[in-house]
Amino acid sequence: MSKLAVVAVGGNALIKDEKHVSVEDQEQALRETSVHLTDMIEAGWNLAIGHGNGPQVGFILRRSEIAAKVEGMHEVPLDVCGADSQGAIGYEFQQALRNEFFKRGVDRKAVTVVTQMLVDKDDPAFKKPAKPIGSFMEEAEAKRREREMGWSVVEDAGRGWRRVVASPLPKEIIEFDAVKTLIDAGQIVITVGGGGIPVIDRGDGELVGTAAVIDKDYASSLLAQALKADLFLIATAVEKVAIHFGKPEQKWIDKMTVAEAKAYLEEGVHFAKGSMAPKIQAAIWYLENGGKQALITTPESIGRALRGEAGTWIVP
Repeated sequence: MSKLAVVAVGGNALIKDEKHVSVEDQEQALRETSVHLTDMIEAGWNLAIGHGNGPQVGFILRRSEIAAKVEGMHEVPLDVCGADSQGAIGYEFQQALRNEFFKRGVDRKAVTVVTQMLVDKDDPAFKKPAKPIGSFMEEAEAKRREREMGWSVVEDAGRGWRRVVASPLPKEIIEFDAVKTLIDAGQIVITVGGGGIPVIDRGDGELVGTAAVIDKDYASSLLAQALKADLFLIATAVEKVAIHFGKPEQKWIDKMTVAEAKAYLEEGVHFAKGSMAPKIQAAIWYLENGGKQALITTPESIGRALRGEAGTWIVP
C-alpha cells in the first residue's frame, strides 16, 4: 500500500497574481502544480487533493449579476456557484494531472468528486455573517436585496456595500464513502473543492444548500482525519511558517509540535486570521484527531520539504 497524503492546494496554485486570472492562466498554473504533485506520486504517495475557489466563485457571481442586469436572467445561488467552480476547477486539475502522467508514463488516473459538506444550521457563524462575497453595490441596492432577498450586507471601508455570508465549520463530507472507495482503488481524487458545497439538514434528514463558504483548509483537515491520511500537506504561497511575521524579530520555523503551534496561535500576533491562522488550526485539528504529521510549504518546494530541506513540519 502506498502512503496517503491529503493536499490542500491554495489559491496561488490557480491564480498567480492579479494580472493572470483568465481560465488559460489558471490552467497554466495548475499544469505547474501538477508537476510537483506528480513528483509525489512517483515517490510512492497516493493523493486526495482539496483546493480553494474564492476568486472563481467571485467571477461566477459577477457574471451572474451582469447577466441579470443586462439580460434579465436569473441570478445563480451561492451554493450552485460553488458546485460550478468545483466542476470547472476539478476538470482543469484532472486534465493537467492526466497530461503530466502521460508525459512521464505514469499509470494513474485523476477524478473529481463534486462534494457536499454538512454544516450545522445552528453554527454561531450564521448569526454573525462576516465573509464578503460578490461585487460592490450602492447602498440602495444593498438595502433592497437585504429587504427582498434576506441578504446580510455591510458597508466596506468607504468602497461601497457588499453581501456577507457565514463561514461555518465543516462537519461531515456527504460523499465520503465514494471518495474512500476511489482512494482505495488507487485513484487520485480531487474533492472538497472550495471547502465543499455547504448544506444543512433541515431536521428531517433532507439536505438543502445554504449561502455560506467553508474554509478549504478546515475541510481538507476533516478529509485527512476521515481518511486517516499519513500526511496532511498545505500547499500555499510561503515556503515556511514564520512567527513575528514581517517584523524585525521574524523567525522562520522548521518544525513545531502541536503544543507549540497552539501557543503561537493563542498569542494572536503571529498568524493572520485570513491566511496562516486557519492553516495552523487545520493542522492542529488533524494531529489532535490521530494525524501523524502536517507540512506547510509552497507547491514548488514540496519535493525539498519531503526530504527535510524546506517547509514547516507540525508533529504531535
